Amino acid sequence: MNFTTKLCVSALALSFATEAAATEWNVSVWGKRRAFTEHIHKLAELLEEKTDGAFTMNISYGGLSKNRENLDGISIGAFEMAQFCAGYHPDKNRAITVLELPFLGVQTLDEEVAVSHAVYDHPAVADEMAQWNAMMLMTSPMPQYNIVGTGEARSELSEFDGMRVRATGGIGQAFEAVGAVPTSVTSSEAYQAMESGVVDTVAFAQHAHLSFGTINEADWWTANLNPGTVNCPVVVNIDAYDMLSDEERAALDESVPEAIDYYLSNYGELLKRWDEVLAEKDVQKVEISDEELAKFKDVAGQPIHDAWIADMSAQGLPAQELYDLVQTTLAEQRGN
Repeated sequence: MNFTTKLCVSALALSFATEAAATEWNVSVWGKRRAFTEHIHKLAELLEEKTDGAFTMNISYGGLSKNRENLDGISIGAFEMAQFCAGYHPDKNRAITVLELPFLGVQTLDEEVAVSHAVYDHPAVADEMAQWNAMMLMTSPMPQYNIVGTGEARSELSEFDGMRVRATGGIGQAFEAVGAVPTSVTSSEAYQAMESGVVDTVAFAQHAHLSFGTINEADWWTANLNPGTVNCPVVVNIDAYDMLSDEERAALDESVPEAIDYYLSNYGELLKRWDEVLAEKDVQKVEISDEELAKFKDVAGQPIHDAWIADMSAQGLPAQELYDLVQTTLAEQRGN
């Protein structure tokens, strides 16, 4: 009887030990599952495989926090991982807003990954994120934004004057520079803003026009405006990262490049069928002339870059260094 009891107690203790050893992270994102979050799902899949189920992730779409509050949630340890966009609270993540400057010259998703991770690795970024108990893990690379709109298509800069556009960060600044009226409603609110007439146009990457339904309200889409993009990192709580075992930490770190590769492949498939989507939705494809694009860059490119460098330098950030890092990384990517 005593032997049986000891066996039961030992089995129970082993069960508790196994449960204690398992690591589950809560991950806060928003909207719904889409191309923008596929690398997070891939990361979770890879970690579960590599740790034989000992390290898992619970990915929550809006159940843990609002998108503008994800960095705050990370800072207090409300969850272990989160995604956010720099333009939602530029005062909290000033250094990485260099990546949201309009007309930076980034042309591909691979280049976007390279410049983002180069900036993320800069000590100034690490120090600023540490103030929120956050550590950069990986980017969520997006192509250049373009706008969908209602009514008559706008193909000349003069037609942007007074245009109400949903745009955040540097893209919003770019449109403001040519007389448009930007509003920074969140991505989840963009469809309602467009449907109700609060905005005439919405600036998004392709996946977001699909996911948030703005393409369903659109009469036209600018194919080549390409004013810039937003930067949306995935961060982890520093304390949670430090508490991982060496094996778990290694599995997490080495899975990031694999997750990014999967993201790029998946997003590439979406871009291939974008023209089909426009045809299905009967959305006019608008090409902006080279002359009009040049005017836009003259007004909203270098002047905004120079202003950002001056402003951030005055705040004590190595702004010129961060800006130059973007340019040198682009040159390296292109073999220049």
